[in-house]
Amino acid sequence: MERIPVAGPWITQKEIDYVTDAVTNAWYGNANMYHDRFEKAFAAYVGRKYAISLPSCTSGLHLGLLSMGVGTGDEVIVPDITWIATSAPISYVGATPVFADIDEKSWCLSAESFAERITPKTKAVIIVDLYGNMPDMDAILEIADKHGIAVIEDAAEAIGSEYKGRKAGSFGDVSTFSFHGSKTLTTGEGGMLVTDREDIYQRCLFLRDHGRDPDSKLFWNSEVAYKYKMSSMQAALGLAQLERIEELIARKREIFAWYKASLDGFSGITLNQEANRVKNTYWMVTAILDEKLGVKKGELIERLKEKDIDARPFFYPLSALPAYQGFLLESQPQNTVSLSLSPFAVNLPSALNLTEDQIIYVSECLKKCVITE
Repeated sequence: MERIPVAGPWITQKEIDYVTDAVTNAWYGNANMYHDRFEKAFAAYVGRKYAISLPSCTSGLHLGLLSMGVGTGDEVIVPDITWIATSAPISYVGATPVFADIDEKSWCLSAESFAERITPKTKAVIIVDLYGNMPDMDAILEIADKHGIAVIEDAAEAIGSEYKGRKAGSFGDVSTFSFHGSKTLTTGEGGMLVTDREDIYQRCLFLRDHGRDPDSKLFWNSEVAYKYKMSSMQAALGLAQLERIEELIARKREIFAWYKASLDGFSGITLNQEANRVKNTYWMVTAILDEKLGVKKGELIERLKEKDIDARPFFYPLSALPAYQGFLLESQPQNTVSLSLSPFAVNLPSALNLTEDQIIYVSECLKKCVITE
């Protein structure tokens, strides 16, 4: 069997046709034709008033923090388990990241830990819809509202996921998405910022285009800002993918169902969970190994690699990364759930082009790799 990838897109003739049309026609007066269509359709899909296409989700988080005035002296709470792209923009604006623990079932931000990390300096919280799952939004938003804390939803990994019927990306002051090549909807590289607040929308438009006032004279910059734009070819690819989004989500959920059936009855492995109020789109099917099996994620990844199977480590706690040593608040307690789950968890192959036979093969190999007799 050929090597099984951990992630990858599902591209059809529709995407090829749209991108070809953008290369051919999206110039001069038509330069923004695909941006406009993609942004309008994306805002409607998520249920937001405004959408801004960007080069990455990271740039969206950066703009979101800037638009709400987060800066030096402020603290921003973020879950300890996520990719550093979630927390890096906090440092970009000069604020201090404060890492909260995750819920042991959803693997998303724990509302209890969030509440415990709040100080008079807390200006914002970034919620992460990890691997396609969603946290207890009601509890988190209630806490944030009580303390006057701005809310940013990092929905990079969760397009199509839902909490009580509301789409991921429809919560908080600002939400952001990633369209990296590994994501369910891809533009190769890219992202989107969505919001219902016109003040944030207008501020982000200004900041993403070198601080130029669209109503002022040409090349007249009133602030030093940023170059955060998506190309027309990326927007065309994104629009085509968005028009197929339900098909893409259905495939992700089908892949998870194949894993669940293949691993049914095998003790010692816990897969992604889905609360009654949540629709999980399972961007990355993830296996948490029982500590009693005695196999950690690095060892398991190497064993799977020998069988031509690619896997990824569950994110390391941000608080444990070398990048943050010496910058953390000394008084911050340990995040016990994050520290206990991360060493024993891996992301299994979840590419959109995988077949049921490949998933069965991965599952059988996984079983053999964790049995150390």
